[in-house]
Amino acid sequence: MSSEFNEKHYSAKMNKSIQSFKKDISTLRTGRANINMLDTIKVDVYGQLMPIDQLATVSVPEARLISIQVWDKGNVSIIDSAIQKSELGINPQIDGQIIRLRIPDLTEERRKELIKILKNMGEKSKISIRNIRREANEELKNNLKKKFISEDQSKNYEKNIQNLTDKSIEEIEKILTDKEKEISQI
Repeated sequence: MSSEFNEKHYSAKMNKSIQSFKKDISTLRTGRANINMLDTIKVDVYGQLMPIDQLATVSVPEARLISIQVWDKGNVSIIDSAIQKSELGINPQIDGQIIRLRIPDLTEERRKELIKILKNMGEKSKISIRNIRREANEELKNNLKKKFISEDQSKNYEKNIQNLTDKSIEEIEKILTDKEKEISQI
C-alpha cells in the first residue's frame, strides 16, 4: 500500500459505478424503442455467443420500432429465435433480411414491475458506492495508524470522500427519477 492517499482513485471507482448503473438501466424496456434493449441478447453463431449489433445494423426509425438489418441471410432465423426466447416479450416480424420489432405499450402491471426492478438496481448501485466509501475510510485509518498522514489530513480526506459519496448517490437518485418518469409515461 502506498503512503499517499489517492482520492481520485475512489472518485473514478464511484464514476464507474454510476456508468455501470446507467448501462444496466438502459436495457430496461420502456414504452419507447431503444437499441440498448438488445444488449443482453446473445446469438449463438459461428460457434460462439455474439451480440446482435455484431451481426446486423440496428436502428430506431420510429419511436416504437427497432429495425435490424441482418448482414448474413443465414443468421436471420437464429437472431429471430434468440429475440423470441429473450425476456423482451416481443414477437419479431421478418421481411427478407430485415427484422422489425414493434414495441407494444406497457401494461400498468408491467410498469410497476419495471419500477420495482429499477429501484432495486438503484439500491445496489448506492450500496456499491457506500462500499467504495468504506474502503476509502479503511485506507485512511490504516494510513493514519502507520503515520503516513496526519489527523487533520485524515479528517479532510474523510470529508471529501463523504462529499463524493453524497454527490454520487444524488446522481443515481436523479437518474432513477428520470428513468421512472420514462417508464411511467403513457
